[in-house]
Amino acid sequence: MEFGIFVQGYVGKRAETDPLAEHKALMEEAQYIVQADASGFKYAWATEHHFLEEYSHLSANDVFLGYLAHATDRIHLGSGIFNPLASVNHPVKVAEKAAMLDHLSEGRFEFGTGRGAGSHEILGFMPGITDMDSTREMWEETIAEFPKMWLQEEYPGFQGKHWSLPPRKVLPKPYGKSHPPMWYAAGSPSSYAMAGKKGLGVLGFSVQKVSDMEWVLEAYKNAVRDAEPIAGFVNDNVMVTSTAICAETHDKAVEIAVGGGLNYLQSLLFRYHDTFPRPEGIPEWPELLPDYTAEIIELLIAEELMICGDPGEVLQQCKRWEQAGADQLTFGLPVGVSYEHTMNSIKLIGEHVIPHIDTDPVHRTTRFRDAG
Repeated sequence: MEFGIFVQGYVGKRAETDPLAEHKALMEEAQYIVQADASGFKYAWATEHHFLEEYSHLSANDVFLGYLAHATDRIHLGSGIFNPLASVNHPVKVAEKAAMLDHLSEGRFEFGTGRGAGSHEILGFMPGITDMDSTREMWEETIAEFPKMWLQEEYPGFQGKHWSLPPRKVLPKPYGKSHPPMWYAAGSPSSYAMAGKKGLGVLGFSVQKVSDMEWVLEAYKNAVRDAEPIAGFVNDNVMVTSTAICAETHDKAVEIAVGGGLNYLQSLLFRYHDTFPRPEGIPEWPELLPDYTAEIIELLIAEELMICGDPGEVLQQCKRWEQAGADQLTFGLPVGVSYEHTMNSIKLIGEHVIPHIDTDPVHRTTRFRDAG
């Protein structure tokens, strides 16, 4: 199992007291990825969100990843996601940006796409998008065109319902062999199966705990086994996410978690991601989840809903995900936790956890791309 982190430009309540909160959030998260690169993480994912006050100010992740292509050496840099719906980003511009990032990173770019998870965000791009149901048709119409734009000397053109293009040479072409690995941000079992059938890796941002892996693997691995790939190769990959806090002692890790404002982040998540199923007990915004106590943190650890503890405990918790079949475990670092504690978590995981689980020096997606 490989390891990654993801960032989203979370500002939270800091903006109420600090006029530079937005700038600090973006710069700190860039440094988390630089440190993750030095600490042996293989992947970093940057979101694309629009209009989501407090929750995410990372709207131009292509610019953000371009900076990181120069600031890092080995870590793969992924769009988690680029939104390829024509009303949000014209597909040709998306193809061009992806290929450019592939060059700037010298083959380290990972191309993740999705349809957006919230009406407040996506319906901001009207009149092109009038309802959330239409986004599936838009994505389906577009996704198979990217490999053609990248691999064919001249793209023969496209005439669809939602966008069109006459024959053109789409430039630049990707760096080196084939093209960036392709991923889809999946939520429901049917989405996992669809991604597998197309030969796409899945970004499992909606996977909450280890026990979820049973239905994820059944839906995805059965489909990817008989994939009809739209790309130059099959990216047989299940990425899942979990919150992660690692400290020198268990008690210190729990103390950090209690002070991290995780209840506010979760409340914002379901404020904006209204296509996600709302678990029982999650209140309607502006009502907030109650502050997390040490007892709640211990329960979340026991239920495998977060990774938290000393290095030995975090290692065992990560092994549970590996045993359940995850190909990549990506950490959403608690965004209310201080910069110093977050950097310490990254360093401790890199020193005490990753070497005991990920012993392959080559990225899984690099093997697929080279063989394609």
